[in-house]
Amino acid sequence: MKTKQLSIILLASAIFLINSCAPVYVPNVINAPMLTNQKEIQAAIHLGTSGFNPQFAYAITNHLGIMANGSFLDMTSDTSSTADFYHKHSFIEFGPGYYTSFGSRFKFGTYGGIGFGRINGEYENVLWSSRADVKTTRLFLQPTIGVTSKILDLGVSTRFVVVTFNQDSEKDTGIMFEPAVTAKLGWDHIKIVGQLGLSYPINSESVHFQYQPGIGSLGLQLNFGKIFQ
Repeated sequence: MKTKQLSIILLASAIFLINSCAPVYVPNVINAPMLTNQKEIQAAIHLGTSGFNPQFAYAITNHLGIMANGSFLDMTSDTSSTADFYHKHSFIEFGPGYYTSFGSRFKFGTYGGIGFGRINGEYENVLWSSRADVKTTRLFLQPTIGVTSKILDLGVSTRFVVVTFNQDSEKDTGIMFEPAVTAKLGWDHIKIVGQLGLSYPINSESVHFQYQPGIGSLGLQLNFGKIFQ
C-alpha cells in the first residue's frame, strides 16, 4: 500500500514539474548497480519524475562492467479550459565502466558513455505558451560509492553531463551536475529501489533551455549475480 502511494506521489511530482514549463532537459534515473563479481546481472525498472526508466548492468569481468538505460514518458492533459499541455520524451544511453570492492561491503564504480533522445512538448495557458521539439545528444560520467548488504544497499552518485540540444537551426549545450542518493531494500535477488537527486547547470550563465531540477523514482531491481558464481 505504501509503495502504491509513493508511486502516485512521484507521478504527481512529474506532472507538476513538467506542467510548470516545457522542459528541454529531463534527467533520467541514475543507474547505480554496485556490481560485485564477473557475470553478475542487474536489471531494474523505475517509475518517477522522468517517467518509465528501464536499467541494465552486466559485469564482463571482475572489474569491467557495461550498462544500458532508458527513459520514456508520454503525458497529455486537456482537463482544463485554461491550461493544456503535453510532454513526450524518449531517451537511451549506454557505456562501459569500472567497479571494485573494498572489503565485503564497500563498493565503488564509475561509468561513462553516450545517450540519444528526443523531447516533444508544449504548455499553454491564458498567460503564455512554451514549445519544445528537440533532439538530444548527451555524454555522461558518473562515479558511485556505496555500501551493500543482504537487506540494504546505499549509494551516493555524482553524475556529470554534457548535453547538446538541436531544434530547427538552434543549438544549445549545457553542463549539468547531478548528485543523487540511491537506496535498495530487499533480499539477495530482488530489491525495492528508491532514488532522490538534483540536476542543475554548472554553466548556468550560458544555459538558455528549460530543465527539470529534480530526480525522484521508485522501482524494482533483480540481481542474478550469485546464480553465476
